[in-house]
Amino acid sequence: MREDLQNSPFLRACRREPVPYTPVWFMRQAGRSLPEYRRVREGTTMLEACRRPELVTEITLQPVRRYGVDAAILYSDIVVPLVAAGVDLDIVPGTGPVVAEPVRDAAAVRALPPLDAGQVGFVADAVRMLVAELGATPLIGFAGAPFTLASYLVEGGPSRHHERTKALMYGDPATWTALMEWLTAVTTTFLRAQVEAGASAVQLFDSWAGALSLADYTALVQPWSARVLAGVADLGVPRIHFGVGTGELLGAMAAAGADVVGVDFRVPLDEAARRVGPGHALQGNLDPATVFAPWEAVAPRVLATLQAGRAAEGHVFNLGHGVIPTTDPDVLARVVDLVHEASAADGR
Repeated sequence: MREDLQNSPFLRACRREPVPYTPVWFMRQAGRSLPEYRRVREGTTMLEACRRPELVTEITLQPVRRYGVDAAILYSDIVVPLVAAGVDLDIVPGTGPVVAEPVRDAAAVRALPPLDAGQVGFVADAVRMLVAELGATPLIGFAGAPFTLASYLVEGGPSRHHERTKALMYGDPATWTALMEWLTAVTTTFLRAQVEAGASAVQLFDSWAGALSLADYTALVQPWSARVLAGVADLGVPRIHFGVGTGELLGAMAAAGADVVGVDFRVPLDEAARRVGPGHALQGNLDPATVFAPWEAVAPRVLATLQAGRAAEGHVFNLGHGVIPTTDPDVLARVVDLVHEASAADGR
């Protein structure tokens, strides 16, 4: 990795090293909130866009140009490796991922095909293009964690209560284990392909882990996320672990092997630092809805997030979830500027 990239504020913060200012990027920073995104995506489905390296490159670069963020995140979707492996799945506008034949028994799990890195070669091509364009700005690769992907496969689509997933997890441990083994292998292959093509960090999204109790997460889910994170440990890049509504799980998520623990907006960063314990940086955690308020209300909350983040051994400023599609991009640009200016003046 080139030296200026290795010394970027984002990677330094992930490694809990001194930084000239607090680095910032936003989950879902590329996407529907940007008019330039809507123009280039017009007439193209989400999954088709993810398979076109030139389009992925353009979309990933858009927020870097507009906001001056300290890291880019690959434009893709957590279901991309499932589709690449051969799962009959589509992303339905207004609904989300929908699986044609949900996976709910041992026979369905046995029928799942393995994923070879060559099947996501289009992702690796996009990463190589991006690395060449980004220069000293790091690129974050990502994947969905096994539990979250399992929820889509078992439920057949998005779910509020994950009742079928939990029924399988509790009622058929052997099938649950087989499914998680398959998903762990798929996710690890997907992440390794991105890093080997040049991604400087990875984020593991366990979006629905917050639906679990700490006991269930620790016994039935964390070991599989730990295998994924261990499966890229030899590549030497920071590993970020994030979930929504996971305040009670933060310590366990850190123990899964994360270098950086993403914190949603429900838990203050100073309290999150206590729950996570030493040896980890934190990422987060401004409420995404905050940016809809007048700037006079937004700015103090940004500064309060920065102040709370000082309790962590390293802090990457982010939202506590993804950018809301109707967000005004100009407000996000002001947030980036304020984070950089205030943290530089404050000596962090």
